[in-house]
Order: sequence, then structure tokens, then C-alpha cells
Amino acid sequence: MPPPRIVRTVKALRATVHKWRSAGESVALVPTMGALHDGHLSLVTLGRRKATRTVVSIFVNPTQFGPADDLSRYPRDEAGDAKKLGAAGVDVIWAPNADEMYCEGFATTVTPMGAALPLEGEFRPGHFAGVATVCTKLFSQVGPDIAIFGEKDYQQLCVIRQVVRDLNIPIKIVAAPTSRDRDGLARSSRNAYLTPVERAAAPALHRALKGVAAIAATSGLINKAIEVATHDLLAASFAKIDYLTIRDAQTLGAYEPNAGRSGRVLAAAWLGSTRLIDNIAV
Repeated sequence: MPPPRIVRTVKALRATVHKWRSAGESVALVPTMGALHDGHLSLVTLGRRKATRTVVSIFVNPTQFGPADDLSRYPRDEAGDAKKLGAAGVDVIWAPNADEMYCEGFATTVTPMGAALPLEGEFRPGHFAGVATVCTKLFSQVGPDIAIFGEKDYQQLCVIRQVVRDLNIPIKIVAAPTSRDRDGLARSSRNAYLTPVERAAAPALHRALKGVAAIAATSGLINKAIEVATHDLLAASFAKIDYLTIRDAQTLGAYEPNAGRSGRVLAAAWLGSTRLIDNIAV
């Protein structure tokens, strides 16, 4: 199939979506930063099942990168992405540049609290303000019926659900299961940074999360399970663990095993110079 049309201005995007709306068609949005892999394409497949038209945004959002983050070396491959999205049957790629997304004098930010405060919020200050702002803009620009987000970035999913709820944005957020390689490693654009040796060690993160989740669901010895998982990750050559914890699956607040609410095990850990995140349900 030929690559989908690439749209670079809000005016052209809205004109296209208006035509679809006039024909009674529904619209799914899949927000991405490009460097697409099979995990992204699984989101596209879900979007195409749930709507008649699919828009994939490709925008490496500078406002969600901190001073120590990897904006300059974040992988970019628009031509390769367009080829993959054409094969996947996407209708439009929304690929604005930074000046189109953030006009001269841009001075408005969406700053989420609640689910945005712990975990990534502690280690990457300002990150979720960047995420919430750009996603709110994407929702306004595209005007989709649904937006697809992967559970791999679970805290991001919780934050976006919170923003949509709190600001009464009229779209449905649809969660897609984490896409994994055969050895359990969650698919991520940042996996490309891993050396062969690091890539071989990386599945230890998923194994550690599964171990914690299994113990939390049965014996309740959560602190001991986290201690063992931390030891196993360090033994598997992970250099540093930012967090490995179990939280309430909806609020990301403290998890109470006897409260009748589901939990989520979440982790962020460094393997060499690459920071990996993952999570698993309890």
C-alpha cells in the first residue's frame, strides 16, 4: 500500500477531519513520537478496529524532555515510519514541526497533579506537564472520537485519563496491552540504544515485575518481594533502579492489598545509559 498522506498544518488537518465527519465517519488517534515498532503498530490495529478513520501523530515533543533526557538523540525515521503506517492502513500522518505545534509566544501549559506526582513525576519533573499539554493540543487539533494509548507507559495512561476526565474533553481513551518481544521485553523506541549485551540482560526487568506481582497476589509479602526483585535486577547488570513499587492501579497512590482494588507493579531502571520502564498488573 502507498504511504498515507502526511499533513503538517492544523488548517489542513482539520479540513481533512471535517470531510470525514461530514460523511459520518469516526476517527481514532494514535499519538506517537515516531521511530515506530510493532508495539506502535498494534495500537494502530486497535484504532482501525474501533473507528473508520485513523490518524497517527508523529511529533517528538520537546516539552516533555528534561535537561538530562535524550531529546537530541531520540530516534527519528519519518520515511520508514510512513512506509510502516501505509502497510498498516493508516489514513493520515499528522506530523507538524515545533513551530506549528508551539506558536510564537506560546504560554499555556496543562499541569496535571494527582497521578502525575509520584514515580516519573519525582524523577522527571515537568515531564507530565509536557505530555498533558501536547496531548490536549492533539485532541483539540484532531478532534478524535477515541485515542489509543499503550499500557507500557502506564503512568502516562493514568495521567491522560485524568486530564480527559478533569477537563471534560469529549473523547474516549482506549488502553492497549503492552506489546512485548518473545523474551518479555516491552517494545520501546529506546530499546535501540541497548548494546547486544544489554539487550540480552534487559528481560530481567519483566521477570522481576512478574515475580513481585505473583507474590503480591498470593502471600502479600510485598516488601520482601520487592527486595528480592531489586537484588535480581542488580545481579543482572542493571546499574540503578529509580523505583520498583506496587501502586493502586487507578490512582497510583498507596496500594492496600485488602481494599478490594487492583494493583500495578511499576519499575524504572537503568541498563547502561538506557532507562527502561515497565509495569504489570497484580
